Amino acid sequence: MGTVIAAFIVFALVVAGMAVGVIFNQKPIKGSCGGIGGGECACEKAGKPVGSCD
Repeated sequence: MGTVIAAFIVFALVVAGMAVGVIFNQKPIKGSCGGIGGGECACEKAGKPVGSCD
């Protein structure tokens, strides 16, 4: 049982660390084009360079 609690604490610290990194980075989180879902990027469909769509 101690191992489960320790693993949960480590996991929670990692998630908290990533959240702090996102907060201090001050950039909005963006989705990626392509990836597992495949398909075309919305930017490419609109004829804009990838990364310019908000």
